[in-house]
Amino acid sequence: MKVARYQHDGEISFGVLDRSEDGTGVELVELAGDPMIAGFETTGRRIRLEQARLLAPVIPRSKVVCVGKNYADHVEEMQGETGGEVPEEPLLFLKPNTAVIGPGEPIVRPAISDRVEHEGELAMVIGAVTKDVSEEDALQHVFGFTCANDVTARDLQIADGQWTRGKGFDTFCPLGPVIETDPDLGDARVVTRVNGEVRQEGSTAQLIHSLARIVAHASQAFTLLPGDVILTGTPAGVGRLEAGDTVEVEIEGIGILSNPVL
Repeated sequence: MKVARYQHDGEISFGVLDRSEDGTGVELVELAGDPMIAGFETTGRRIRLEQARLLAPVIPRSKVVCVGKNYADHVEEMQGETGGEVPEEPLLFLKPNTAVIGPGEPIVRPAISDRVEHEGELAMVIGAVTKDVSEEDALQHVFGFTCANDVTARDLQIADGQWTRGKGFDTFCPLGPVIETDPDLGDARVVTRVNGEVRQEGSTAQLIHSLARIVAHASQAFTLLPGDVILTGTPAGVGRLEAGDTVEVEIEGIGILSNPVL
């Protein structure tokens, strides 16, 4: 099931994507509230997808949790800048929820950085209050999955020696276009393109730390709340974004997240 957050006629709603009743396109079946809280009760209203503007599928209520160095090929490509060791446990850092933007919204390069880079990633959206959960039960606390771009001011990340400022600017966490509640992520392709050129290409099968382990590990440190987001790491091929670029993150079974760069 694909769940979207969208704006139509000045109102923001959640909806489920469905084939149109006349079979000619896709419609949004409006939900009565936030599905992470209110479930999937519908209002009966249907809106053509092209008549709505898709927004970030979730605005985290408290935080975006990120995992660094979770693809071996990315660890290797960054060894001269952020170290070449593979973490024994998921390496966690945070982005503020003010970094979140949706599909089509611009990534804004900060004036104080000369090296802003893309990092296409799979993201998990938490669906229940989660604390000290086991790996066996961890994925039961995940509402669904979406595409993310862990945009990074690499020069500031390296200069600071820690990652909060370099990864936390406003607009540095695009999410979307939808939340898929039940994708097949055993070996799903993760691809990042800039102006149509493939920059990154990996698979969820290459994750060093599994999705379940990430949720369990994060829940030992933080209480995860419904709507919190966890980014799971990026494959090799990260690179610069310049003003005028368009960057796309595509994950098999979920969709394509596209953002211009200003």
